[in-house]
Formats: sequence, structure tokens, C-alpha cells
Amino acid sequence: MGQSYCASLIACYVPNMSGQSSESIQARAPHTAAQRLALHMASTTLATLPPEAVQAVCNFTLDLIGVGIAGTRSPYAAGVRQAAAKWGSGAEAHVFATGEALPAPHAAFVNAFQAHALEFDCVHEGAVLHPFTVVIPVLLAEAQRAGLTGARFVSAAAVGVDVAAGLGVAAKSQIRFFRPATCGLFGAVAALSHARGLNADQTAHAFGYALAFASGTMQAHVEGTPALAASVAGAARSAFVAVDLVEAGLPGPMGSIDGPFGYLSLFELETALEPVLASLGQTWRAAEVSWKPFPSGRASHGGIDMIQQLVSLGLTADNLEHLTISAPPLIHHLVGRPIAPPPLEVNYARLCLPYVGAIALTKGDVDLTDFTPDRLNDPVIHQLAARMQVVVNDVTEASAFVPQSARALLKDGRVLEVGIERLLGTPQRPLSREAHLAKFRACCAFGFGDAKPALEDALIEAADQLTELTDIGLLGRLAAGILS
Repeated sequence: MGQSYCASLIACYVPNMSGQSSESIQARAPHTAAQRLALHMASTTLATLPPEAVQAVCNFTLDLIGVGIAGTRSPYAAGVRQAAAKWGSGAEAHVFATGEALPAPHAAFVNAFQAHALEFDCVHEGAVLHPFTVVIPVLLAEAQRAGLTGARFVSAAAVGVDVAAGLGVAAKSQIRFFRPATCGLFGAVAALSHARGLNADQTAHAFGYALAFASGTMQAHVEGTPALAASVAGAARSAFVAVDLVEAGLPGPMGSIDGPFGYLSLFELETALEPVLASLGQTWRAAEVSWKPFPSGRASHGGIDMIQQLVSLGLTADNLEHLTISAPPLIHHLVGRPIAPPPLEVNYARLCLPYVGAIALTKGDVDLTDFTPDRLNDPVIHQLAARMQVVVNDVTEASAFVPQSARALLKDGRVLEVGIERLLGTPQRPLSREAHLAKFRACCAFGFGDAKPALEDALIEAADQLTELTDIGLLGRLAAGILS
């Protein structure tokens, strides 16, 4: 019986490489999740994308570039660039803002690190991941290495986000591994396969190598270390390795996603994959992505928003006795940590709602300048943060960010209360174009050290005309500060 069971498992996941004698996926009904996702990748073109998905790719490509430029100023970015310089020579693609040229996989590594280092990168809330953060650095590096048209770039980014966010949406239990890295790698493999014109068979095999390289631990999130951004960076580099191996003829496991030891079995506790697969070509996940208006963990944004509302009702740092934020379990899990004693680690602070809440209460906003050593260890901020607490409300959905409520008890005994049903930046409550561009320009000025209007205008114009560009490498060069 054991042999028969094993044989049946093996029969379901027999490798098939393009060019071998077995028939292709296109000629038969795909039976594994990897094959179905690969077929979606191969059948997508710019013409099949709805306008809202195309616009989302344009918007979030510009947003990601801006955030990646700002990430040059991350306390650890210089160390990452120093390490990458040791990994081999080559001038295939550029690093955001600095203009350094590296082999494409290493440039993607550095740029993905910088894009996530400041916790300012866009997010798919239902999937609990940052789907563009791996996909865009990979595609920009590939475009500079081998050339890529705007039309191909947009469709590649869209399928990459579909795969990454789709896997996240399929998870129905609380996040255990860092999905921006784990799911992000599968998305980047889909995007890179599409960019290179791989067929569905080859892409299904490449997903097998995504499984082989998938990693990303939430321990880095708990401790607040740069290993979190490094795991995203590793996913970007691994996407090149996965696709290169398959192009060299190596077969991968077909059950990389839904096999007995595939991604979902290993990384998630509860899943519902079939609705996601059934929605391919109908639901475009790029159009579900949210902007991040503040450079902190997305789970902290509802609290910042509500504190801003409470300030309008009369709350001040001086009159606050205690603030309680009631939120779904995910919020408590991700940012409900108490403020740590000085010296406060910057990555921990970005994921600490009491810290960013105290910043919001003292100045009315949270921006890129609020994570300097002086600010991180300001005793006034620490004392105020100690008066803030996150508790779990009665929501049970594992990936829910809302609803949330805030209750401020004032020193004179009064109580102020507010609530939110949608986070700022979601498709239902999006940033205006003015706010979107203001964020981009602020990121550029922060990363480059001062405003560069001509460069910023050139990047905005390129993003607005993304589908018409004949050379996406232009974006990569502009993002590196090369205006020529």
C-alpha cells in the first residue's frame, strides 16, 4: 500500500521539460498548481490586462522606484552594497540612486533590499505581502541586462503580482514565514519567465526552483533586524538563478506549490488555493494593491490615521493619559509590540505602533526623517509611547487589517473615540495623484540628498508612458540618477 501511495504521488508530479518527448502543458489540461499558474503567465499579454491593472503597474512601478531611491539612506544599505561588490564583477544593471553597476542578479538584490528597508513599499493587504518589491527590481535589472519593452514589462509585472499575491491570498492562517520573500520569489520567477518569453512548461519547472530557494523568516520581523529586507533581496537574486537553471535544461519539481512537500504544505497551515486558481485572468491582483502613506509597517497605518483624527478632536501629547487601539489579531501580531528601551533599533521602531503613534501625536505625521538616532531615543517619545497599547478586537479573519478603533483617555477624565473601516492608500481609499507624486518626490529628495526636479520629472513621465516605452532600461538608468 505504501509503494502504491508513493507511486500515485510521483505520477501526479512527473517533470516535463520543453523539448522532451512528453506533450506540453498547452496540449493537455494542467494538473498541478504550478502548471496552471505557468499557463496563466504564458497566456497573458498587455492586451489581456484591464485598464485598472495597467494603471496599477504604472503607479506602483514609480512608487517602488521612489522608495528604492530613499532606501539608499537606510542605515544598512551601504553595507549591502559593499557585500554585493564582492560577489563578482560585471556592469549589467544599476543600483538605485548611487549609480553603481553590478551583475543583474546582484543589482536586483541591492535594489530589493533598499526598496523594503524603509517599510515604505506598497502592500497587498489580503495577501499580507509587498508584491512589487521583488518583481520590479528583477524586471528593471533584466531590462538593463537584455532589453525589455514597456508592454512586456507591464504584462510581466502583472503576472508576477498575480502569482505572488495569489499565493498570499490562498493562505487562510496567520503569517508564519515572511511572504514578501517567499511568495515574492514565485512572483518574480513568473515575471522574469514572462519577460524572457519562456513557455508554460519551462516556467512550471522554474517554480520548482523557487521552492528550492524559498526562505524568509518572521524571526527577523519579531526582532526588527535588516534580515527582513535581506530575505526580500535574496528572493530577487534567486529568481534569476531559478530561471537561468531551467533555461540551461534542468527540470524542477512540478508539485512546487500544491505537492505534499510543496510551498503551501511547508509554509502555510490553512489554505484555499482553488478559488485563487479559478480567478486567474479575471481578478488582477495588481489592482488590489495599496499605497503606503507612512514609512512604517502597514499594520501601524490605521493607528497613525486614528491618532491624526483624535488630534483634530483635541488630543495632545500633554493631555493624553492612555491610548488603546483595538484591532484585528494581525495588527497586534505585526506591530502591537511595546516600545523597547534605548538604544531603539530602527527596524524595530518601524514595526512598533506605540513608537510611530507617539511620533504622529507629537508632530501630526510620520515621515522619512523620524527614524534618526536622536528621534529613536528621544525620552519624550519613549514616555509617550509607553502610554499606548494595542489590544485584539473580535475580528477572526487571519489577514484582516480592519476594522480598528482607538480610545483615548485624557488626564481630565474625558474620553475621545474614533474608528476606521478602510486604511488610507487602499483601492477604496486611494492616494490622490498629487499625494502619490508628493511621496515620490519626497523619497527622491531623501535618497539623493536634495530635490532633483528634472530627474523626478523624467521618471514620472516615463512611468506615465510605461506601455509605450521601447526600452525599460531607461527607467533603471534614471532610477540610478543617470539623466542622459
